[in-house]
Amino acid sequence: MTIVVAALYKFVKLQDFAQKQYPLLSLCQAHNVKGTILLAPEGINGTVAGSRQAIDSVLLFLRSDSRLADLEHKESYADDPPFDRMKVRLKKEIVTIGLPGVDPNQQVGTYVNPKDWNALILDPQVTVIDTRNDYEVSIGTFKKAQNPQTESFGEFPEYIRNHLDPNKHKKVALFCTGGIRCEKASSFMLSQGFQEVYHLKGGILKYLEEVPESESFWDGECFVFDQRIAVRHGLEPGSYDMCPSCGHPISEGDKSSSKYQEGVSCPSCFDTLSEDKKARQQEKKRQLDLARKLNQ
Repeated sequence: MTIVVAALYKFVKLQDFAQKQYPLLSLCQAHNVKGTILLAPEGINGTVAGSRQAIDSVLLFLRSDSRLADLEHKESYADDPPFDRMKVRLKKEIVTIGLPGVDPNQQVGTYVNPKDWNALILDPQVTVIDTRNDYEVSIGTFKKAQNPQTESFGEFPEYIRNHLDPNKHKKVALFCTGGIRCEKASSFMLSQGFQEVYHLKGGILKYLEEVPESESFWDGECFVFDQRIAVRHGLEPGSYDMCPSCGHPISEGDKSSSKYQEGVSCPSCFDTLSEDKKARQQEKKRQLDLARKLNQ
């Protein structure tokens, strides 16, 4: 059975967000849907996976709330379950930037459809910025894009303040995995005096889904936050594994490094892992290997 993976988000005022937690969790569990959904006063964000009927039921439930009636989602597919459990979490923000005044419900940049993205970033007057974290950028990005080299999205405002000037950078184009970080990023940049801020509607995932590879300006694979690790054009599964200690993607080249220990460490975290953490990961791997031998 093909598993449907649905990514969704919407910035909308949800003052009763906490009251939605348990009904939503119960519905997902009843339909054997797994993944994570975040609820906050500013909206909803999540990725869930399940059967076609199950995902349709969850989307119907969410859209039955008039505030979420126009909730958009993006779909991809997987042969194996990309999540182990279902979580519905309450948060202060559905994507954390740490600046209470930044509100996409109040102001946001100009959306650009995937079919129009190439023309925009070809414009020599446009500064293209990847709003994702450094480990995500490392496995794929758009040609010409700047990498802020952030470890978390909360560092993005500082990068903009230090490296961009509203008087010099007249046109800025932002992109991220599914579009949600760009909503916050564009809202922040507008508050800082930038006049023309564009962002890729639906994010990289929508671009890889709609733009033919022969016409694509994307280079590499796109990191995703589930057990697929990465996807390619057409949202086909990628070639990376994930380090269980630090969460960074692991390439075949990384596996040839002396700092790579399967199930324990990778070149990104080997030098910073404590001996205690390494020992715990080694024990966890031993138990997993034993379980596989017992076919559990």
